[in-house]
Amino acid sequence: MTKPDLTSLTTEARHPRTEALDAMPTLELVTVMNDEDRTVADAVRAALPRIAEVVDATAERLRKGGRLVYCGAGTSGRLGVLDAAECPPTFSAKPDCVIGLIAGGPAAFEQSIEGAEDSEGQGAADLRARHVGAKDVVVGIAASGRTPYVLGALREAAAAGALTAAIVCNPGSPVAAAATLPIELATGPEVLTGSTRLKAGTATKMVLNMLSTGAFVRLGKTYGNLMVDLQATNRKLVARSARIVAQATGCDQATAERTLAACDGEAKVAIVVLAHRVDPPTARTVLLTHDGCVRRALEALDA
Repeated sequence: MTKPDLTSLTTEARHPRTEALDAMPTLELVTVMNDEDRTVADAVRAALPRIAEVVDATAERLRKGGRLVYCGAGTSGRLGVLDAAECPPTFSAKPDCVIGLIAGGPAAFEQSIEGAEDSEGQGAADLRARHVGAKDVVVGIAASGRTPYVLGALREAAAAGALTAAIVCNPGSPVAAAATLPIELATGPEVLTGSTRLKAGTATKMVLNMLSTGAFVRLGKTYGNLMVDLQATNRKLVARSARIVAQATGCDQATAERTLAACDGEAKVAIVVLAHRVDPPTARTVLLTHDGCVRRALEALDA
């Protein structure tokens, strides 16, 4: 196997400020890390127009029954899996609506399987196993911008007619070139040379936050900044649901709890019930008519 040439990658360059990292006093070490982390937000900000484009394209496809599929290796793959796992409890997304694929399979989430990233064929096979098609969005995640597993996944996705996007931290990379909508983040050299779990990982996490949250906001999964479609699966989340209903309607906590109980724990339904004094079946019908969007349902009842 030909050894990859990493000399041109900014994420592999030595940072001049940290060449004596091991000799720094601990306070200086963590200070320089913090200083470098402060640059990450600016790198993400420069890519906001493209990020917004991917958000809107993703929302459009999810609305039509498509899926959002993340593909990555190592830290990049773990971040994709993490973001995907958070979508069902936060937005009541179906379990297969947002999918995180990592080179090496689920075991690679807990334990590094570094060689798994070198197979383009496995990336393609993992996409085929998920029956990715034209309705779907596939986001390849690769800090280096050259991970074979991700390249294979993106090429397979494109051949299947899916919309392809990418998150990379080196400009002009093969992974970016393989995607229709590449998000290129110029995060620069790492404090610890080549350790892209640091700034590159932070930038990637920020973008993933925007992609999933932005898409589900566009799909009406929130009301203002309230998580009205969360799954209340433990005591903390049951209490949060009641607090959300109270904040959305101005009622007291006890009223919110009683109304939620009458609405089978559905915060959206409880909000419409309290805002317009309708019964739960009517509230559900209005919400269904308006794609589950609380704001549109309330506006319809106001009209």
